[in-house]
Amino acid sequence: MAIASRARYSPTARFFHWTIGLLVLTIVPVGILMDNIASGKTQDSLYQLHKSVGLLILVLMTARIIYRFSFGAPSSEPTLKPWERAASGTVHWTLYALLIINPLLGLFALSAYGAPTPFFGLFQIPPLIAKNTALAGKLFYFHTWIGWAIGFLFCAHIAAALQHYFIKRDGVMQRMLPKSLGGN
Repeated sequence: MAIASRARYSPTARFFHWTIGLLVLTIVPVGILMDNIASGKTQDSLYQLHKSVGLLILVLMTARIIYRFSFGAPSSEPTLKPWERAASGTVHWTLYALLIINPLLGLFALSAYGAPTPFFGLFQIPPLIAKNTALAGKLFYFHTWIGWAIGFLFCAHIAAALQHYFIKRDGVMQRMLPKSLGGN
C-alpha cells in the first residue's frame, strides 16, 4: 500500500468539486427523464429545474476555473504513474471545458428557440440572439450529445476515484475528501 501525500485541495476547491458534482448528479438524470415522460406539469417542472441547474453549473464552473488559475492545485499524487496523471488531467480538463460549453449551448439554444432562461424562479435571462428554430435544433442536438459525454466522463471519474480509494489505497481520493469523511 502506497503512502498518501499530504498535499490536499483547499476548502474552496473541495466546495466547487463536490457542489458541481452533486449538480451534475442532478442535471444529467433530470435531462434524461424530462425528455422521456409525457408532456405536462411534471415535465415542465423538470425542464425548469434543468435550465436553472445548468445556469448554476455555468456560474460555479466559471468561478472554479478562475479559482484554479488564480490559486493552482496541489501537485499530482507522487504514487501515480505517468499514464494515470495524463488520464486524470485529460478527464478533468475535458470535464471543465464541457461543463462550460454545454450550459452555454443550452442558453443559446433556448435563445434561438425564442425562450428566456429561468433561474429557480428568481429571474430570467432574456433571449441573447434572434429567434432561429433551425439553429436551436442544431444547438439542442449538440447539447444533448455533450450531456451524454459529461455523464460518461463523470462516471469514469467516479470509478477512478473509487478504485484509488478502495483498491489502490494511494491517498488520491483523500486529497479531495473532507476530513470528516476520511480526507487527509
